[in-house]
Amino acid sequence: MRFSLAKKYIFSFAALAVCAFLLISTATSTLLLQRLVKEKAYAFYQEGLYMSSQYVGSYFNEEDNSQTLSSVRTQIKGLSVYLDAQIWLINTDGEIVLDSSGTYTTDMRQAISEFSSVLPSGTYYMTGDFFGMFKEQTLSVLIPVSHNYHVRGYIAIHQSMSELISEKESYLQAYYITLILLMVLVFLFALFLWFTTCRPLQKLRKTSSEYASGNFETPVAMERSDEIGYISRVMDFMAKALRDSDDDQRKMISNVSHDFRSPLTSIKGYIEAILDGTIPPELQEKYLNIVLRETDRLTNLTSSLLTLNSMDSSLGRLEKTDFDINTLIRDTAATFEGTCTAKHISIDLLFSDWHTSVYADMGKIQQVMYNLIDNAIKFSNPDSTITIETTTRYEKVFVSVRDTGIGIPRDSLKKIWERFYKTDLSRGKDKKGTGLGLSIVREIIQMHEENINVVSTEGVGTEFIFSLSKSAEKGRE
Repeated sequence: MRFSLAKKYIFSFAALAVCAFLLISTATSTLLLQRLVKEKAYAFYQEGLYMSSQYVGSYFNEEDNSQTLSSVRTQIKGLSVYLDAQIWLINTDGEIVLDSSGTYTTDMRQAISEFSSVLPSGTYYMTGDFFGMFKEQTLSVLIPVSHNYHVRGYIAIHQSMSELISEKESYLQAYYITLILLMVLVFLFALFLWFTTCRPLQKLRKTSSEYASGNFETPVAMERSDEIGYISRVMDFMAKALRDSDDDQRKMISNVSHDFRSPLTSIKGYIEAILDGTIPPELQEKYLNIVLRETDRLTNLTSSLLTLNSMDSSLGRLEKTDFDINTLIRDTAATFEGTCTAKHISIDLLFSDWHTSVYADMGKIQQVMYNLIDNAIKFSNPDSTITIETTTRYEKVFVSVRDTGIGIPRDSLKKIWERFYKTDLSRGKDKKGTGLGLSIVREIIQMHEENINVVSTEGVGTEFIFSLSKSAEKGRE
């Protein structure tokens, strides 16, 4: 059976109260009674020793002890009242010579059956019926009376255990009152913990259940500076991230569906037109080339998706080495020579040093440069120039790719990094684009723990600038 935190909390508090009560009523009660018995027995023993040395010893030594007996009787009765106890004077034969309560007189000489000066407890006191002389539990203290180094008799002091138990109960009342006050304080403290800990945790649990069911709209919203407040803020942040992730996922699926549907529709339409003879043989080559281009577009889109997926997983680990970034830029720019010639676009390379060594993943940085140059060519006007520049500042190398193309609208600058995003101005020019190039660029730069920024003015041009760590080795001459 599973219990909620609230039930466990209440059960624990109730169990604590019951255990404390049982502990006081059993262990504490027993220990307190034992202590009272020891203290009372010791007090009786000390009084008995004093009486033995001052009065009773001479009584057993004198032949005519009538006057001494009267004096001893007076002392015993006085001590009996003082101690609130019954006192006997016993001879060595186990006969009660004198009784402070008057129950046993000197004429009767009541004998104690099976009397022994060695008590069953092995000490100077015992609890019980004192050799069958009492019908109730009694504390009895036995003090030997000595004269001339010989035991002449005994003093026995008795007190009913019910009186000691009553005294114990009076002490326990103070314990119970203290316990009640302590439990009240514990209850108030538990109430404080309930409102400051348990209720917030219940709210966190309820909210987490909502998140688990897919509802990320319920905020935790706890204005606290402790650990629970920190957890609530983390959960709010997590909910926002999951909500945005869901939105991005839906948007991505919608964009992927759209980008796949358009070329597939074109491919299907042209192939059906060729098969049913709608397109004459002399025009089939033209439309097959269109089908080929659409197929290339689907291939590029699939490759880009796989690239992004690898960066989101453990497959996207970096293999960093020292290499010359300037050489990489020259080689990458050379691959666009045919495209630039067709559009009458030139690429200017501006390097602060002939060789600039960086520490990064060479393959992924080459992909960054390829995507940025390809992007710049797509949106540059004919007869324009693209400038690629590297500069070194302290331990960083900054790479800039600048074009004089159509630019990016201000409201689109923050969205260009989103997957499948295309600005309205780019839709007329970027017919083959997948909308994933800049997303891949940012992912790669962030994997290197570096930064990439964009500066753009609509109708003037765009510049992308990213940083890399400078190699520990000096650039080669």
